Amino acid sequence: MATPASFATPDDLAKAWRTLTTAEGERAALLLAKASRRIRLTCPNWRKAETADPGVCADVACDMVKRAMTAETTNPEGWSQTSSTTGPFSDSHTFANPNADLYLTSAEILLLGGRRGAKAFAVSMNGGG
Repeated sequence: MATPASFATPDDLAKAWRTLTTAEGERAALLLAKASRRIRLTCPNWRKAETADPGVCADVACDMVKRAMTAETTNPEGWSQTSSTTGPFSDSHTFANPNADLYLTSAEILLLGGRRGAKAFAVSMNGGG
């Protein structure tokens, strides 16, 4: 079976999130392909997860793209933090994804059969064995 370029389409994203404009659909197609590549590289067991639960890779790819596209809309300047003060009142905001990055959450990595936690190891500091 051939590996798809993208696990999901802009229509899949629209069904899971909201109606997309034509420009957003084009952007979503590019981001979905990029998200799919990240899934394949980060989670080598993605095929096993997809076989066990068909559509899981599409769900994760859509979630990744939704996070990125939401950040592009809500924080187009790419600020990581803002604050303002007027008299005795102050307001501050910290943005979760200021650069609108595509990323997998820890839960998504586990869902796709990724790493299961830290491994213990030792490092010799004196050059001995």
